[in-house]
Formats: sequence, structure tokens, C-alpha cells
Amino acid sequence: MIVYLHGFRSSPQSFKARLLAARLAELGRSAEWLCPVLPVSPAEAIALAEREIAARLRANETGDSDDSGARVTLIGSSLGGYFATYLAQKHGWRAVLLNPAVVPDRDLSKYLGEQPLWHGGGSIVVEPRHLDELRSLAVAQVTQPERYWLIAATGDEVLDYREMLAHYAGVPTRLIEGSDHGISEFADYVDDVIAWCDAP
Repeated sequence: MIVYLHGFRSSPQSFKARLLAARLAELGRSAEWLCPVLPVSPAEAIALAEREIAARLRANETGDSDDSGARVTLIGSSLGGYFATYLAQKHGWRAVLLNPAVVPDRDLSKYLGEQPLWHGGGSIVVEPRHLDELRSLAVAQVTQPERYWLIAATGDEVLDYREMLAHYAGVPTRLIEGSDHGISEFADYVDDVIAWCDAP
């Protein structure tokens, strides 16, 4: 199972999520894909992701799903990378981190209040308690760094790639020279990401 966790104000309609979903569909592997719509509350986002993953794993066990593999690999983008790190540490799952947030409670403190969503209209309201929830999910240092793959862009205009490299020291890393926060050339990396998800 490949689980994509989107970033702040994003959705399953993000271009990276759509590229991955389309590529898996081309490979006849759509049943392996899971990309939940995450609520603004980090605690609720984690709980939702865990529920949906658990439900899919149960379906695999009972034969109600076409996805025969029970292994979970997370792909987290930006804030989703922060969530993926927490879940990977908690459950022993593997994770690809795409320009992950490292200290989101600090970075999102300037976004308190109503914020527009990137896709489909609408908005969310960021409350101080959400920053507290983010702090409670912090992973001081990852264990088993081989379970992670960091993809970081030096041209990220939102987050500092040097913080990513420092926080994920020892994690296999692809450092992209230039690019941007969204990794606009992500199509070049889709097959590599899927291959890493499939690796033993």
C-alpha cells in the first residue's frame, strides 16, 4: 500500500498526488493507492490516516481488496512529510519525504486564522491548538534511517532545505539543485519514488 499525505492547504488534487496516482493506474496498481483528505487538525489528520490505513489492511486480510501487499509505505509532502515521519516512527513503516516540514508549529504560526485552500475553493481555520498538536507529533531523531528517503530541493522557497538535511542526517537523500517547494519537475522522479516504495 502506498499512502500519500498531502501538505498544508493542499489535497489529493495536488499535482504530485495526481502524477503518482496516474502512474500507478498505468501500471495496473490503483488498488495500492491511498490518498486521504486530511483535516486541518494535525491530531485528527493522524487519526484519520491511521483509520483509513487500518481499514485497507483489514480488507487485504479478508480478501476484499485487490491489493495483495500488506506493507505500508508513506509519501509525505511538506506538512505531510512531518506527518509521515511521525507515523513511520510509530508503526515501523517506510516513508518518502518530499521537502518535508521540520518545525511546522513555528512555520505555521503566521497562518493563524482563516486560510484559503489551494484546490476546489473553500478555506480552513488554523487555531492555536493546532500548533500544540503539531508539537506533540515531533520526532526528535528518526531511528532506522534506511526506512526513509528524503527528496529536498535547494530552491525551496517555503522551507529551508538545510533544516531538512540536518534533521534527517543519515537518511538516504536526493538533493535537487534548484527547483522549488512543489518540486515542479516531479514527473522526473515519479518512477524512482515508486521503485523505492517497492524495494525490499
